[in-house]
Amino acid sequence: MIQSVVFKISGMHCSSCAINIDGALEDTDGVVEAKTSYAKGQVEVRFDGKKLTLEKIKEIISGTGYEVI
Repeated sequence: MIQSVVFKISGMHCSSCAINIDGALEDTDGVVEAKTSYAKGQVEVRFDGKKLTLEKIKEIISGTGYEVI
């Protein structure tokens, strides 16, 4: 079952930061698509709810050095 979630992100300084988050998420099994916007300070993630939890997605984002707020 594909789900969608939007998280506010703190700590991004430029569009390269957004690319780093997208890359980490899209390399994760179960993530269908990640769209991070530096300008909006958020990430929208489409994912398979049978493979990933919201907590796991937050952990992946935190692992890239940014904070989910």
